[in-house]
Amino acid sequence: MIDNTSLLIGISFSSASLTLALLVGWLNSRRETYLMHGAIGVALIVVGVGIMGFRDGRYSLEYTLLPYTLILSGFALIYSASRLFRDVKANLVPAIAAGIIALVVTAVPFFLGYTGTGTIMMNLSAAALMLLCAGEYWRGRQDARAALLANVALYCFTALSFLACAMMLVLEQNWVLQAPADNWAEDFNSIMSLVGLTGIGAITLTLHHSRAARRHHAEANTDALTGVLNRRALFTQFDDDTIVTGLAVVMFDLDHFKQINDRYGHARGDLVLQQFSGVMRSQLRSTDIMARLGGEEFCIILPGLTRDAAQAVAERIRTAYAALHIPVSDLGATATVSAGLATGSASETFSSVLSRADAALYKAKSAGRNQIALASLRLVA
Repeated sequence: MIDNTSLLIGISFSSASLTLALLVGWLNSRRETYLMHGAIGVALIVVGVGIMGFRDGRYSLEYTLLPYTLILSGFALIYSASRLFRDVKANLVPAIAAGIIALVVTAVPFFLGYTGTGTIMMNLSAAALMLLCAGEYWRGRQDARAALLANVALYCFTALSFLACAMMLVLEQNWVLQAPADNWAEDFNSIMSLVGLTGIGAITLTLHHSRAARRHHAEANTDALTGVLNRRALFTQFDDDTIVTGLAVVMFDLDHFKQINDRYGHARGDLVLQQFSGVMRSQLRSTDIMARLGGEEFCIILPGLTRDAAQAVAERIRTAYAALHIPVSDLGATATVSAGLATGSASETFSSVLSRADAALYKAKSAGRNQIALASLRLVA
């Protein structure tokens, strides 16, 4: 069997590798601050476990309380990392408070001479911090469910190993220790710490790369200014051969948009585009699709709606945008929008419906703008 000292040294080297991996991940993606918190936390654990691995049976404060302080501080940072992983804007006060409480309840017994009690409190505090981390991943399990549940399991088993260490000291009534505890629970804790930290780190890095890939995909398919789908994303989802029988398509074009850019500048024009996309969001369902086709042209896809219902939605968008009273000129004219609506007939492709909606939009513009024109019904041989 491998002795406990060798296991501690193994944990130290494994955790050092994990620290480097997390640090490299953060350097490549500075917005992911949870990686930095995790890297610093694991680094503190590396130093603490390293001191314990080379103490050679010595049990003075520098070989007990110092490594325990480093380890608990590391676990508190890992807890803050788990909160930031779930929510980039998470409040870190709970993590700071948990770390301070863990350090206080561990240090006080040591300074009073009750080294065994201090060790018990250290193990209980470490278990509590691990369970708090598990809770964060459990709350965020909707994102990559299998991987996050695996992380929850590893945190829980690692917490159980710390609880086992505390339980053995309590059962043996070791309130004062003169040497490191040596029992099955300590070996179990060392093994679970080695497996747990390595597994948690590997899963976290995998989740990081998966999240980065999803973010890059979303950025490539999203209009950066308005946050709606871009033209490429729309035509990827609905290619030329996609049959859209009964699907309602509405094309929008902001009236006199060039005047806004010419008179008030492109920054004001960008703001108007963002305002219009906000109006669309406020009037559409979560199942509806919005896209910016280019310039001041937008398109919405309304699945499951009749032509009359789709027309009512388009009318709400038109009136809500007009109600913003965005000035177009110094003569008091305000911004409006024109729209063309078409619904897919039997076995009609998306490109055909979009073309008819575009033709209807042209009719609306030609008829005086600020109105919705309906596409003529498609004749089928």
